[in-house]
Amino acid sequence: MALSSGEAEAKGGRGAQLKHTGLRPGWTTGACATAATTAAYTALLTGDFPDPVTITLPKGQTPAFALATEELTGSYAMAGIVKDAGDDPDVTHGALVRATVRRLAAGSGVVFRAGPGVGTVTRPGLPLPVGEPAVNPVPRQLMRDHVGRVAALHGDGGDVEITVSVDHGEEIARSTWNPRLGILGGLSILGTTGIVVPYSCSAWIDSIRRGVDVARAAGRTHVAGCTGSTSEKTVVAEYGLPEDALLDMGDFAGAVLKYVRRHPVDRLTVCGGFAKLSKLAAGHLDLHSARSQVDKGLLAELARRGGASETLAAEVADANTGLAALQLCTAAGVPLGDLVAVAARDEALAVLRGAPVTVDVICIDRAGRVVGRSGIA
Repeated sequence: MALSSGEAEAKGGRGAQLKHTGLRPGWTTGACATAATTAAYTALLTGDFPDPVTITLPKGQTPAFALATEELTGSYAMAGIVKDAGDDPDVTHGALVRATVRRLAAGSGVVFRAGPGVGTVTRPGLPLPVGEPAVNPVPRQLMRDHVGRVAALHGDGGDVEITVSVDHGEEIARSTWNPRLGILGGLSILGTTGIVVPYSCSAWIDSIRRGVDVARAAGRTHVAGCTGSTSEKTVVAEYGLPEDALLDMGDFAGAVLKYVRRHPVDRLTVCGGFAKLSKLAAGHLDLHSARSQVDKGLLAELARRGGASETLAAEVADANTGLAALQLCTAAGVPLGDLVAVAARDEALAVLRGAPVTVDVICIDRAGRVVGRSGIA
């Protein structure tokens, strides 16, 4: 029986998938660093630490964080938050994230430093320049925004140095890909929404199936499998899809394709980061970094097909990251993003095994800009 539009809105879409898993979400290191920064800067200006400290996340949620440690001197304030990753098996769960805030001369703006346990970028191909603390762009902006709010509230200029540190972060980072990526000395401060979405393979795959069922029951003929919130925004902007046509695919591309093969819709769009979808192009159906890696040999071969010289192909094969490979090709006028999107679409069609579903793939960068399209087949 088809759902009414109201029922579909209530029961479908990415938000419903998250609730359906029954797993408890947590907070990113970026959210914890923002809360610690807000508390420390407030104390620096007022002499008192707000505890708990409330912040506003990019999608409007307003979580409150208890302080685990605090310190106030004449020259700086420090606050620390223990990260709660919810039910996600995150290596940083339980880590103490600290922010130390010092005032700077007027006009200095907000300056970020890497404290103990936070890495420094040493190789190109990441969304930060070499030499910068590994505090990613979205957490940086979130911290800047909250510094601005505190400054406006207390009549300050908001010119501060923020040193982010993580207790035992260098040791924890050995369990991540940071050393291989050239992020040395500790962890990265991450997060695009501030929320850690917990992943249990069985629960998440079940939620994907439920999402397909709801979309079909609502009469949707075009659905999108999205790897995260940024790709979700992209397909909404591109196609105007309603919420119940959005499948929170995460890393489970195979789960979407296999279920849609058995329960077809007219059209499936797959949208995600360039590097992640290059894994699908290589035939991987689980896109998690612990279970599949970017095949830079494949990227080099695709670049050759796009007209790259052997010198450029060799540089692509030796690139630090998928993003670095893409940047090399973009500079040379080689459409590597489109080539990866086409290869990923063809792999998706192979998994669909002739099911009556047309497919297109969109690759994006970390900012959500489209860097590759496949066309529909």
